[in-house]
Amino acid sequence: MSRGLAEVLATLLLLAGAAAAAPVDEKTVHDVAAQLRCVVCQSLSVADSPSETANQMRGIIRERLAAGESPAEVRAYFVEKYGEWILLAPRKSGFNLLVWIVPFVGLGLGFVLVALVLRRWSRTAPPRAPAAMDPALRERIRREVSEMDRP
Repeated sequence: MSRGLAEVLATLLLLAGAAAAAPVDEKTVHDVAAQLRCVVCQSLSVADSPSETANQMRGIIRERLAAGESPAEVRAYFVEKYGEWILLAPRKSGFNLLVWIVPFVGLGLGFVLVALVLRRWSRTAPPRAPAAMDPALRERIRREVSEMDRP
């Protein structure tokens, strides 16, 4: 019970301190919060999450921006605290580069595969030379067809 009360008081102090500090552009707070994952909801950004934790995180963002930190420094703070998982969009460097490249490579390979299949289907088969037939078999077929034509 006292821990919850302490958290509420800490949040109020953060908000009061943020209100007393230099005014912060709410659009900047929203932009930074939109790039961070809510630790409770996990599928929503901090800007979109209705949870109390996201509300506290928005307060921290507001406070740090009011203290003069840049948005990049605020993001770095949360990455240091929670790890790179907190970012909704992974950084475009190192191993994370695969997340940005692989979908496009897969899409390109898919187009190439479809083009090859369509090309194979649309090709007409070259005319084939008639198979060589035994002359005796040919004569027998001719006789049987002529017999069928007789009334």
